[in-house]
Amino acid sequence: MDRRKFLSYVGCGCCGILLPSCSTAPITERKQLKIISESRLNSQAAQIFEKIKEKEKMSEDNDTLNEIKKIGRKMEDSIENYFSSNNLENPTANFDWEYILIEKKTRNAWCMPGGKIAVYTGILEATKNADGLAAVMGHEIAHAVAKHSVERMSRGALLNTGTQLFDIFSGGKLSQVNRVTGMNTVGMLSQIGIMNPFSRKQESEADYLGMILSSLSGYDIRETVKLWQRMKELNKGKEPAEFMSTHPSSENRIKNLNIWMNEIILDYPPIKLI
Repeated sequence: MDRRKFLSYVGCGCCGILLPSCSTAPITERKQLKIISESRLNSQAAQIFEKIKEKEKMSEDNDTLNEIKKIGRKMEDSIENYFSSNNLENPTANFDWEYILIEKKTRNAWCMPGGKIAVYTGILEATKNADGLAAVMGHEIAHAVAKHSVERMSRGALLNTGTQLFDIFSGGKLSQVNRVTGMNTVGMLSQIGIMNPFSRKQESEADYLGMILSSLSGYDIRETVKLWQRMKELNKGKEPAEFMSTHPSSENRIKNLNIWMNEIILDYPPIKLI
């Protein structure tokens, strides 16, 4: 899928009133708003990561941990090679990559800003194999590659500031609404109407970029659809309505992956690394 098709599919997430703070996401070229320091966020993430390693129980499954590290290194090299060969700035140039496997039944994985990656043992029942694990890791790494945390925090800061200013200039009408309803109604509406849809766009972008990273790294991205089909089955009856969630529904996620798959296979073949 070319960039224009992708952009028309998931939309643009940048606020046009702050053009000096706008940049574009790697590969998709989606407009982004960034007013938060990335280096500061990476530093904070590294500190939190160390605390997580102390608090959580690390898995003793060294074979799986080594597989995670192997997949991670292949993606690191593929990302560097792709951006270098296309004369583009490598968005992971300042990353300090690190991988851990947490012993927990939670079906989850994440990548902090700066390349700090955790996989929970609970998700292994869905990944099943190296290609499935690469699909999960590609998605999480894509979040960091696209600087989604920086963008999300920037948008949140802008929204909070805008809400406070509007409350001041409206004579406290927003505060009055909250007092009358007895809850943060304005915040809830902002979450459902602005932040959740935006987060779903980021998740869709991470799905798209994650497939690209997996393909560039030599993994079979056809397994990505199978992975989410297994996740859908495992989560059966436990998914919230999409408008209440920060993630697309499994059904829409699988639909999108099928739409993108063939073109990604053709446009982003495996990189031959020396």
